[in-house]
Amino acid sequence: MIKAIFFDIDGTLVSFQTHTVPTPTREALAQLRRQGVKLFIATGRPLAQINNLDDLVFDGYVTLNGAYCLQGDGTVISRHPIPHSDVEALIRYQRHDPFPCICVSEHDISINFIDQHVEQLFQMVAVAIPPIKPLEEAARNDIFQMSLYVSRKQEARLISQVLPECSSSRWNPLFTDLNRKGIDKAKGIDLMLAHYGLTRAESMAFGDGGNDIPMLRHVAIGIALGNATDEVKAHADYVTDSVDEEGIPNALRHFGLL
Repeated sequence: MIKAIFFDIDGTLVSFQTHTVPTPTREALAQLRRQGVKLFIATGRPLAQINNLDDLVFDGYVTLNGAYCLQGDGTVISRHPIPHSDVEALIRYQRHDPFPCICVSEHDISINFIDQHVEQLFQMVAVAIPPIKPLEEAARNDIFQMSLYVSRKQEARLISQVLPECSSSRWNPLFTDLNRKGIDKAKGIDLMLAHYGLTRAESMAFGDGGNDIPMLRHVAIGIALGNATDEVKAHADYVTDSVDEEGIPNALRHFGLL
């Protein structure tokens, strides 16, 4: 019996076309809550940038791809910063090969500089671009996630040669998210389930991006939205319709939860 459902935000709960949660999805979440199902967010966003869920209530938040997990009331459950050695290594690399890099600490978000790719991405997700701050200044605090605006080829080179204690995940071709090795949405889900006394056998997840693959493979039922890439769909137990075509409610009906 499914007792916990985890939702990605961008392209899953929230439409890239309207930047809102479709009304049928909102109604489905309300019904799940009335039935006693616990609802969770599992996102690459930091909590401060979750600005598009309106008045929807969730029991917990797996943020920054599992690096920072909180209860619904904001109480921190777990925190997993990137090792300082890797942060310093990336700062040294940037001195001869700079690229835009977002740093997310516990209470701050910043970017070292802005280019057209940054502007394009933030326009797509309808979020304000973080303030500019030198990487050296951002690194004075624990960094839980860094978003690197690099190609896939450069991403692979950085992970293999510069960042031995990190792993990367990508839901958009413009950038990749960098987190501590061993931390992803699946790890965050395990921590959240343990906190609430639930098991993987009681869990379901919805996603559409590359950073959702670990959780879709990990939960009892992993569901990919119709707007997901073929790679993501290949790792799902079920593929539903797109976010704009009632994908979440349709899947919930398919599995008898509505």
